Amino acid sequence: MFLLAAVPAWPDDASPPAAAERVTPDHFGDFDEAAAELGRLLFYDPVISGNRNISCGTCHHHDLASADGVSLGIGQGGLGIGMERTASDGPGRVLRRMPRNSPALFNLGAKEVTLLFHDGRISVDNVFGNGFNTPAEEFLPQGLDSMLAAQSLFPLVGEIEMGGSPEQNDVASAVNQRIDYGWPLIAERIRSIPGYEPLFVRAFGDVGSVHDINIVHVANALGSFVASEWRSFDSPFDRFLAGETDALTPAQKSGMGLFFGKARCHTCHNGPFLTDQDFHALAIPPLGPGRTRRFDPIARDMGRIGESDRIEDAYRFRTPALRNVALTAPYGHSGAYSDLEGVVRHHLDPLRALDDWNRDQVLLVDVHWLNGTDFAAHDDRLEMARLRRRVDIEPASLDDREVDDLVAFLHALTGASSVKGRLGRPETVPSGLPVD
Repeated sequence: MFLLAAVPAWPDDASPPAAAERVTPDHFGDFDEAAAELGRLLFYDPVISGNRNISCGTCHHHDLASADGVSLGIGQGGLGIGMERTASDGPGRVLRRMPRNSPALFNLGAKEVTLLFHDGRISVDNVFGNGFNTPAEEFLPQGLDSMLAAQSLFPLVGEIEMGGSPEQNDVASAVNQRIDYGWPLIAERIRSIPGYEPLFVRAFGDVGSVHDINIVHVANALGSFVASEWRSFDSPFDRFLAGETDALTPAQKSGMGLFFGKARCHTCHNGPFLTDQDFHALAIPPLGPGRTRRFDPIARDMGRIGESDRIEDAYRFRTPALRNVALTAPYGHSGAYSDLEGVVRHHLDPLRALDDWNRDQVLLVDVHWLNGTDFAAHDDRLEMARLRRRVDIEPASLDDREVDDLVAFLHALTGASSVKGRLGRPETVPSGLPVD
């Protein structure tokens, strides 16, 4: 049992910790306004999914802080957003949940971001001659102008995300032959919608008519939108770093001192966006199907090793950025924790927290034909033993009041107007399909 302690004194004129760094507009690259406005429409248009029934915005919604508010989302076969999303039990029904928690999109357009996804499988690297290291390898199209543009292509053709099954639509059928065979079919759909032509002509100098539109233009527009939409650095913490000493409460100042000191959070959550962009094993409780490798004996998720093939990367996942973290529950790559206190306590003593974890922390849409397998990895004795052997952080001892203060500081990372997005969700899209 933790003991209560008084809030440590923090002078009103105290300077920020030496390790704290401000975010400014200079941390971000330029973007084209016309491309971003076009990308906003594409982001919410279901026409770019295999079955024309889901958009990027379904799992990264403005109303849900650019994520989906559930531990593991539902892609193809679902209807609605967040915990209100439902799954029909019929043809085209949900095959499995998303393998990992949908990450928020705040500040992904920052220049220093060089890796994407929980396992970092998208990165800036010219190993394949197209500027990026991705699962498509040499089949990724040339001309993508950012890592976000490259990343945007993969959910479109993922079977359980937006692509659907080969027997359901022409895009998925083409992808079943080779990943890059599906993307031109999505571009063809866009070309068939009259409302998109003037938007592409306005956004891209090499598009003179509808016939010039290709998947690279689609991806670059999506990348421009994501890079510019959720830039967030107007939180109380940011104001404090700018010299506004009363922007933080006494508890938040105490939590800040713990974050950059005794609790050692800044060891991994450092830099202006509070992430080292590295990979660490924390023994987060496993949940759902995981991103199972082809030869895995059970449904599990071994993290970075799936990309690097290095045994030392087993069960390591990318350090998330923390701005607006209070808005983006559930937490962990599996969404195992539904509140900040739970995931903070896990970081303080991962193995103890793993032993004490209970399933009430999980937020899942009820899908009765999947419920029996949601905790298969957690129930597997040998898998849990393997998970327990891979922990990269040492326990830290905080009392209950200090934990409360640390959580209070994390709330001080929540932005103001920026959290709503710059352009917002469109009411309609050129295809005329419903907008989630």
